[in-house]
Amino acid sequence: MPDFFAPCPRGLETMLLGDLESLGAQHVRATEGGVQFSGDWALCYRANLESRIASRILWRIKETTYRTEQDIYQAVFELQWQRWFDVTHTIRVNTTAIRCPLKSLEYITLLVKDAVCDRFRAHCNERPSVDTLDPDVRIHVFIEDDKLMLYLDTSGDALFKRGVRSHTNIAPLRENLAAGILRLAKWQPGMPLLDPMCGSGTFLIEAAQMSLNIQPGIARNFAFEKLKNFDAALWSKMREQAIAAQLPVKPLELYGSDLYGEALKAASLNLEEARLSECVELKQANILEISAPAEHGILVANLPYGERMGELDELAELYPKLGDALKKKFGGWAAYLFTADKAILKLMRLSPSKRTPLFNGAIECRLLEYKIVSGSNRPKAGSPQKA
Repeated sequence: MPDFFAPCPRGLETMLLGDLESLGAQHVRATEGGVQFSGDWALCYRANLESRIASRILWRIKETTYRTEQDIYQAVFELQWQRWFDVTHTIRVNTTAIRCPLKSLEYITLLVKDAVCDRFRAHCNERPSVDTLDPDVRIHVFIEDDKLMLYLDTSGDALFKRGVRSHTNIAPLRENLAAGILRLAKWQPGMPLLDPMCGSGTFLIEAAQMSLNIQPGIARNFAFEKLKNFDAALWSKMREQAIAAQLPVKPLELYGSDLYGEALKAASLNLEEARLSECVELKQANILEISAPAEHGILVANLPYGERMGELDELAELYPKLGDALKKKFGGWAAYLFTADKAILKLMRLSPSKRTPLFNGAIECRLLEYKIVSGSNRPKAGSPQKA
């Protein structure tokens, strides 16, 4: 039974573990930044098609120890690469390492590429070409201390690239992180959802797809389709069943707004291209001026990061006003604010009931939960603060 590794945004490993177990994965174990598991190829296909949290599904083809660069070359050369993909396919090698005693990861990447090409040349007197931008086959090398692991990428493009959001703003939130935040917010299809800083519409598109049972990978291709063991009939049947299970498009209680017209235009175009425009109500508005679109619901927002000079001052001015607006207009709602700015904790004038650490790439962030009640939610003087 093949072994796999599914990387994901840090902070969502336990959620991904549960998802993979529900799909039938075996020997499931969460590590920092992902989940190891075993399963058949049907599971691999299904995980690529259905996982909203995983970044990739990597097939582990070798695990060994090494001492020198030559050991790594030999370990790679010994593998029968021609059994897995054709020499006409282009390749790319990615190398990551933790506590690697060797000097150059670039040299290791070059060594692995040479070893793969040399194996093909020994087998058929030809070698595959390298394509770093759009390869047919991605080979992942992971080194930890003296341990070497080699993977073939069954996904191709990262799984957060759903194939439905081509218009993005400057710092878009990745789709799998957005999906994880919606899950952490306990949002479920049928519940009113408002994103008052919707940008290119990531939260809204994920929510619409969840509501209509549209699998996240249904609109794209995968690298496993180019492997020699690809079961085209199985994959075709799986896709047909997924499409048949989709619900018809209809208006949903999904609401998005943004202060900036360009951002709203991007969200509108993305929804249109995903054929989900009918599901979401969009309007241009200031977050401080909008009212709750329903009596109860979930508000979720990816707050600005304040990466440029002057923006931090603007955010410091925004937070107390935002806290007041939530108290006045969103009683009965739960607000989930995603931010990397710790200043919000002092300036919002609301006490979060929960703080969940998450990473947006390498940036450490928090998902702050606020259960909004009308009027003040500030703790009284002398009362203990939640950690």
